[in-house]
Amino acid sequence: MISAGIDVSKEKSTVCILKPYGEIVSRPFEICHAEKELSELATMLLRLDDEVRVIMEATGIYHLPVLSYLKEKGVLCGSDQPV
Repeated sequence: MISAGIDVSKEKSTVCILKPYGEIVSRPFEICHAEKELSELATMLLRLDDEVRVIMEATGIYHLPVLSYLKEKGVLCGSDQPV
């Protein structure tokens, strides 16, 4: 399973993608919370050759657009708070 961690901020997030045992799939990179960049992230995650799970911190309401968008595109993800 591949793990993608997302550190959510108000207008952008930092994403890091790892395989088991810390093998780096993608070094940390930033995305803005714009549809184009969220779409590119979803496409990248869905193209990986293994099951992908996304975990993000629940930062007030800032994580909700990212969480909703990725779930809508079929990416398995969650946070430490329910939507």
